[in-house]
Amino acid sequence: PPTSASERKKQGMSSMDALMKELDLSSLVGNNGIAADVLTEHTSDDMDDLLKHGKIKAEGSGGQGSDVKSNGAVLMRPKVQNVVSSMNLQTKLDLKEIAMKARNAEYNPKRFAGLILRIRDPKTTALIWESGKVVLTGSRTPELAKVAAKKYVRIIRKVGYLQAQFSDFKVQNIHASASVPFKVRLRSLSEEHCDFSYFDPEQFSGLIYRMVDPRVVLTIFVSGKIILNGAKNREAVNQAFDNISAVLDSFKID
Repeated sequence: PPTSASERKKQGMSSMDALMKELDLSSLVGNNGIAADVLTEHTSDDMDDLLKHGKIKAEGSGGQGSDVKSNGAVLMRPKVQNVVSSMNLQTKLDLKEIAMKARNAEYNPKRFAGLILRIRDPKTTALIWESGKVVLTGSRTPELAKVAAKKYVRIIRKVGYLQAQFSDFKVQNIHASASVPFKVRLRSLSEEHCDFSYFDPEQFSGLIYRMVDPRVVLTIFVSGKIILNGAKNREAVNQAFDNISAVLDSFKID
């Protein structure tokens, strides 16, 4: 594993770049690096913390469900760490005007064409475009993502856009973390599941597993820690974890 913070961050971000392409999140924000950084900042923090300490943050309830058993062992349901969602305000916006009137707003068109707006409860960040398109990140559950989206609509209305609507809300990606109570033989897993996995320990310490049904991308570490991305709902997160848990049981290190 990388030893310095810069190396951990570099590898973590490299993995996130791959996940952005795999999940097609880049289609939400284009190729702008600032927007991509906002979308992945929570994921990158979790990845860096895991690489450094072998742990994954689990603040708040995170949408944790019931425990599940696997061969007698009790496995904790995945914890939702971040939800990326989108909506459309159905109106054209003057982002400079909104930046001057709204609190916690950032607008620098030379660096990024969108407006960055933040609220504290629920703690989220919104990327807002002149077209009225909005991408939100930072909530811990899909339900809180919807609550936050409606608050952003109210903010936009308060600064003068009374025609702003809450429409086309959609969860684009759920980022969750989980673990199995044993270490995993990643090399053997990558060889026997080569159609679904990619593992290059010289570049990154985790194995990338692309599950087909449900369509979820999992990053698996030898410690048994797992990061899940790509699900659109909590049911898909839990199903992906159930599926991979059964697979990993055949590759545990005794």
